[in-house]
Amino acid sequence: MQQEQKETTVYFNVEDDALNYLKDADPVLGKVIDEIGPIRRKIRPDIYAALVNSIIGQQISTKAQQTIWTRLKEKVEEVTPDNILACSDEDIQSIGISFRKVSYIKDVSKEIAQGELDLSGLQTMSNDEVAQRLSQIKGVGVWTAEMLMIFSMGRENILSWDDLAIHRGLRMLYHHRRITKKLFSKYQRRYAPYASIASLYLWEIAGGAISNMKDYAPLTEAQKKRRARNRRKNVKNPKR
Repeated sequence: MQQEQKETTVYFNVEDDALNYLKDADPVLGKVIDEIGPIRRKIRPDIYAALVNSIIGQQISTKAQQTIWTRLKEKVEEVTPDNILACSDEDIQSIGISFRKVSYIKDVSKEIAQGELDLSGLQTMSNDEVAQRLSQIKGVGVWTAEMLMIFSMGRENILSWDDLAIHRGLRMLYHHRRITKKLFSKYQRRYAPYASIASLYLWEIAGGAISNMKDYAPLTEAQKKRRARNRRKNVKNPKR
């Protein structure tokens, strides 16, 4: 029986200097930082493994992603380009992913194995350059590249426009109905050079970490109809 390899747990580095900077730059966020307290988020320093894991996780739940990732590790032992390429498409698909995702994983593995993509070279690139290079890979968009920069490369100054939870967190924190590009850029400048750390707190806010905060986004049509139905019910059946 093969012994399962244990991954070393590494956390995103959040220093007091960064938190103090954000508190001074934005007292509103500062109150949230104090209320929520320190945040420990795991990162995956192996960029290739993180990239494969992110492809697996597209459009599925976190729980399903974790299950499939465990199956992949059991199948190949160590997630490396060579080990992935040694498996047939059908073999990888059997862990519970689509053939499209298999093709994405195989394509990036070939790029690395053939020397077309130097992952170590990403460390010397700017954030914009990393996003541009990674988004050239099939199945990898700017959002995925930004998440890799935070949760694999540990970069401190990422605020993702394409992240819906970031928009929700900003709306809840600053009482905006919607986040425009202009507003987003304002907060991006305010949080720099620690926007990734601000992002950690915005994700916590969006997830309901502070119970008295609400989302100020306009109601959807479905929500409006639901409220109208409830009002009609209350009129017909008033409480006694």
